[in-house]
Amino acid sequence: MFLNKIRSGESGILTYGITPPKKSETNHQRIAEIAEKTIARIMPLDIDALIVYDVQDESARTSVERPFPYITAWDPFEFASGYLQGLQLPKIIYRPAGKFSQEELSAWVDDLHQHQFYPVFVGIPAPDFAVKTTLTEAYQIWSKNSSSSVVGAVTIPERHAVLNDEDKRILEKASWGVSYFISQCVFNLDYARKMIDDLGCTCREQSTAVPTIIFTLTACGSLKTLEFMDWLGIHIPDEMKEELKNAENMLDRSVGICLDIAAEMITYCSERSIPFGFNIESVAIRKDEIEASIHMVNRIGEMLEQQGIRKRKAIPVAE
Repeated sequence: MFLNKIRSGESGILTYGITPPKKSETNHQRIAEIAEKTIARIMPLDIDALIVYDVQDESARTSVERPFPYITAWDPFEFASGYLQGLQLPKIIYRPAGKFSQEELSAWVDDLHQHQFYPVFVGIPAPDFAVKTTLTEAYQIWSKNSSSSVVGAVTIPERHAVLNDEDKRILEKASWGVSYFISQCVFNLDYARKMIDDLGCTCREQSTAVPTIIFTLTACGSLKTLEFMDWLGIHIPDEMKEELKNAENMLDRSVGICLDIAAEMITYCSERSIPFGFNIESVAIRKDEIEASIHMVNRIGEMLEQQGIRKRKAIPVAE
């Protein structure tokens, strides 16, 4: 179980991340069809949890034009609770705490707990956003369920490369009850390794346990997607960027890069006794990119099995 794996600090966790349908899809039958396809795609996967992201408009945080237009999406909790009931998996729901009052967030946490979902609280979409509830307050609200739940947070290796304080941010949130951290998409191995090294060192200095770090990996199938990743603040080294641009098949090459990163991080974290896992993002609508994400989940699962880190679980068969 996801809950037990997080609480015990077990490595080899695998999750799959999706975005809800766009809000313009208001027809119940159409949303149900999207959900059915999502369930059919995910059910055969050997994963521990499904992540449903909250899609925010982050255009205000930068003056650079957004490569793709922002499209409002369904609320992730509404989509997961209303349409993904047939998927018997723990569900992790992202929530920008600052956009809601403490009363609203408390009611949401109650609903989440009733469905046995787990929250990941994220920050505000722009620095000048008026915060209604701080992250500290959000964790305090969640703490009423701490005996039977876990709460996650986001970690950003790129931020550590600039500010050199991600280890301290992680441990501060851990002191508020956070027990696992899901990274921004990783393409720069040096950034990820540096963050892990500094986190391990700080934990040793403070004689505290290292929380689980779940590294997010995602395929890139077009120049526009590459541009969008850059806009989001995901650092892709120049040499790798040129390799992708010049590849005969960018999608295939990006999958190969992601699998190489997974192999490196499996070894790196295992050698340092860092509890870790992987989250494979599937936020594209193109069929080939969706299929690439499925391949990545299966291949990384095999890699973890081969290293004796993860055991394959029985997958329920749809009736």
